[in-house]
Amino acid sequence: MEDMLQKQIDERYMARCIQLATNGFLRSKPNPMVGAVIVCDNRILAEGYHVRFGEGHAEVNAFRAVKPEDEPLLPRATLYVNLEPCSHYGKTPPCTELIIKKNIRRVVVGSVDPFAEVQGRGIRQLREAGIDVCVGVLEADCLLLNRRFMIFHQKHRPYITLKWAQTANLLIDHQFCALAISTPFTQMLVHQLRATQDAILVGKTTDDREHPQLNVRHWHGADPLRIVLTRKQSIESLLTDLYTRNIQTLLVEGGAKTHQAFIDVGLWDEIHIETAPFTVVGGTEAPHLPTEMRLIDRKMYDGNTLDTFISPFFTNFAAP
Repeated sequence: MEDMLQKQIDERYMARCIQLATNGFLRSKPNPMVGAVIVCDNRILAEGYHVRFGEGHAEVNAFRAVKPEDEPLLPRATLYVNLEPCSHYGKTPPCTELIIKKNIRRVVVGSVDPFAEVQGRGIRQLREAGIDVCVGVLEADCLLLNRRFMIFHQKHRPYITLKWAQTANLLIDHQFCALAISTPFTQMLVHQLRATQDAILVGKTTDDREHPQLNVRHWHGADPLRIVLTRKQSIESLLTDLYTRNIQTLLVEGGAKTHQAFIDVGLWDEIHIETAPFTVVGGTEAPHLPTEMRLIDRKMYDGNTLDTFISPFFTNFAAP
């Protein structure tokens, strides 16, 4: 009973870490999104999150927020953090050193950091200092939150999102000519998605036929790097090149053959499909979906259905 109660408490505060971490979306890139909560006697002493790349990490910001009168409570406190504290010198000093210096009694970690400079070292360092460390609380949620960062560092390639729009009878154009499937509002959502990506890709045929701008003119933010995939370049070599250029996310917008090529070689992490309620006669068939994928979101706007799927890789994502 006591273990079950502690598990519920740990999960509640870890959920708060995840909530805090999302405040750093995009601004913390290429670093992961991290939130931290310091708790003593079931009372939150302080919170923090990684606001911006190059600035203080979540743990640092949380400790800064501790009131002077609460400092004596730290030796009895628990630090919750959704990602393993760093143990190396980068843009900022190691968070593990600060945690040890603050004499924290217990640390609860959501997931292990796959980054080569960490990968369990932070956890080992804390345990060697005599700190009780619990790992894996809400691990699936923590990994899903930072899935782009995880894929980049574990698979040494960008996180790949495939996106297309289709009719109710699964065609992406009409008589092989461009067809307006998205509504003005869902088109804006596409541009919102583009604004979160480092690079955007289409095939040569789509580029020649439609001359897409591939920018974020209906949203705000920086335009992603524009890439046209030619028949002379393999997907694998392209991804290797993007990884060396520190491109962490790639959005693939078409056409059907390009999408299918990524699916056929298993190089995809997320798929966004917009389905309109109408049908047309004749046209290019939508890509054939992978046999294994998981629906994580479904929304409807202006009669169109927007589905988001992720790879089953994340269902059984094992931290190193």
